[in-house]
This record gives sequence, structure tokens and C-alpha cells, in this order.
Amino acid sequence: MRIISCNLNGIRSAARKGFFVWLADQQPDLVCVQELKAQEADLSPALLQPPGLSGYFHPAEKRGYSGVGVYARRPPDALRCGWGHADIDAEGRYLRADFGRLSLVSLYLPSGSSSEQRQAAKYAFMDRLLPELRALRASRRHVVVCGDWNIAHTQKDLKNWRSNQKNSGFLPQEREWLTGVFDEVGFVDVFRRLNHEPEQYTWWSNRGQAWAKNVGWRLDYQIATPGLAAKARQTWIYKDRRFSDHAPLIIDYDYELAPARKKRAGRAA
Repeated sequence: MRIISCNLNGIRSAARKGFFVWLADQQPDLVCVQELKAQEADLSPALLQPPGLSGYFHPAEKRGYSGVGVYARRPPDALRCGWGHADIDAEGRYLRADFGRLSLVSLYLPSGSSSEQRQAAKYAFMDRLLPELRALRASRRHVVVCGDWNIAHTQKDLKNWRSNQKNSGFLPQEREWLTGVFDEVGFVDVFRRLNHEPEQYTWWSNRGQAWAKNVGWRLDYQIATPGLAAKARQTWIYKDRRFSDHAPLIIDYDYELAPARKKRAGRAA
């Protein structure tokens, strides 16, 4: 099973840059996308159903803002948009799709870099996400939460960590919270399970020559329950072409996606 996650920084912009042509070549089973910046009605049939995949979306109420989606080779058995907090759900940041015993979540954690108010909103999101993650962990299902977490976990996960210790995305409280997701809740950073090399980044500022000089941050994760994480076999960050200011994160798992459930025939009257 191949899972790809990518913050598109605008699904229509990424499409114009060739993202969906590239995606067809990767033959993924599941894809999580974030920052759609579009309503479902704005999407062409080619974006709603690219070759071999069907799309499911949770856009933000505000046009041109946020939004998450999932593409899958077969229809999900269940789909959940948000998790019951009106302010968070209005921003389109959480979409869960179930496939047999597997739960896939496309997540877009807020950025707090624009203002103190948005940093406070980020902390509020984190506080309310933690019980949801605990419930997923306790569900005895295979779970993978993919997306842009907007936190670089360790010094290894961004180039200029010394100068960013007081900046959103690398604040001590954010990093400690993510450590708790791993050590206390029990999820696994699947990329780091397979790759311990430095300078493995998924986001680069558009300022200066950050991309050319590889001055980046690792903000995008696939975080899984231990049983599923143990089935991960290879991972890489695709950087040959740019579709967004983020790069796609690809992980292959030795796990077969369950076939779609058969619909039960209704009883005759």
C-alpha cells in the first residue's frame, strides 16, 4: 500500500504545475492533500476523480482558504469531516476515511506565524486534537494521520533551528506536544522510523533561495499506530519537481488495502 501526503498550497495551482500527472505515475492507493484553497464546486472532474482515484473533500467555509482532502482507489466505508468543534470544522482541517480496519486522516494543523491570535488558535487546536488522537489510538484500528502538522519536531528537522527557537513551528511547547503524541499517546513518526538522516525537509520558504540552498523545515508527517508503522518498508520525499512550497511525502507499507464492503440487498416488502 502506497500512501502519499502533500500540502498543495492550492489544488488548482498544483494541478497547473503537473501534480496530478505526476500522481498518476506514482500509482498510490491513498493520498492525503491539504490547503485546497477551493470549494468542491470549484474543482474540475479531472481533480475530483484523477485516473484510478476518487476524491473526498472537507473544504473551509471561507473561500480560497485551508481545506483537506483524501483520494482513494476504492470508496471508503465511512467518512468523517471534522470532529465536532464548529470553529475548527469551519476551517476544513480534519478528514477521516475508514477502509476496513484502517483509518486514514488528512490533517492540516494551523500555522501560528501570522499573529499571536493565530498562535493561540493553533494551541487550542492542539489541545482539542489530543483527545481525538487518544481515541484513535485506543480504537484498536490501524491508523495513519497524514498531513501538514506545522511543527518541526527536533533540531534535525529544520536547517536554522538556533534562530527559530522563538518562532511558531519550533516553539518548545509545540515540540513537547508532538513528543507527547509519540511517547504518551503512542503514535510513530513513520518517516523517522525509516530515515534518520539530517536535512530531510518537506517545506521551504519562497523567500530568498531557500529551495535552492535546501534551507527547509520538515513539517509534513505520516504518523501511524505501531502495528502499521512496523509495516512501513520505504519512504522518500519527492523533490525532482515543485508542485507547491511543500514536497510530497511517500511511504510504502507492507499492508493490503481491504476491498470495499459489499452493500447488503434490501429485504423485499
